[in-house]
Amino acid sequence: MSEPHTLYDTIGHVAVITLNRPKAKNAFSPEMITLWREYLERARLDDTIRVIVVTGKGDTFCSGGDIRDMAEGKLKSWDMKRFLWDGVHRIVLTLEDLDKPVIAAINGAAMGAGMDMAIMCDLRVCSDKAKLAESYIMMGLVPGDGGAYFLPRLVGTSKALELLLTGDVMTPQEALSLGIVNRVVPHDQLMAETMKLAEKIANKPPLAVRMMKRAVYQGVTSTLRAHLDYISSQLSLLSETKDHHEAAMSFLEKRKPEFSGE
Repeated sequence: MSEPHTLYDTIGHVAVITLNRPKAKNAFSPEMITLWREYLERARLDDTIRVIVVTGKGDTFCSGGDIRDMAEGKLKSWDMKRFLWDGVHRIVLTLEDLDKPVIAAINGAAMGAGMDMAIMCDLRVCSDKAKLAESYIMMGLVPGDGGAYFLPRLVGTSKALELLLTGDVMTPQEALSLGIVNRVVPHDQLMAETMKLAEKIANKPPLAVRMMKRAVYQGVTSTLRAHLDYISSQLSLLSETKDHHEAAMSFLEKRKPEFSGE
């Protein structure tokens, strides 16, 4: 019996979602997309989960669409739209709505939609053996998953256009210099370093972490006045939580805080 195309595991307060088609370079399949979305939703609803990590099995993070399917013309126009609307776009929108931090552990090549799925995550830790590219143009396509929406917000319009129009492959260090990835680590330390970051965040007050994420994204798309109104209401709510009281008391008592998410 073959393994599922996407795997789900939990380590403490961290959920790990693994794309599991290594022989196909973790290219998309309907099963992978369906499970990926279901696992994101599972992590969202599980109050014990505070951070989510997404990675790939084998030597590839995700190669995006299956080129064999493209070459054979398996997805016609309407089928492609349904695949995007009912599958890929649901992952994108789930990631956008998720208030728990999501970290991409880029273990290898992240190409086309694979790169886009990484930049849709909140943070990215990258193996020094990885490579990244917005490779749609090489296939005569445009990003169907929102890549042309997310990339300019990371690197600016001009650089995003350069990457999208050329399809140039980036080294991890190039991606780091552009702010596309947060950290580059030795390949054999990728998951250890990613989990260290995930656990560091998971040990912070959960409600504050979730509101912090929302505050940042709300601030990107709103006016200053609207953001100040929003953040004042969030701050007022957090000031009455048990975790805020615990943080203050533990500081005064010179001990490690224990946060409950309340």
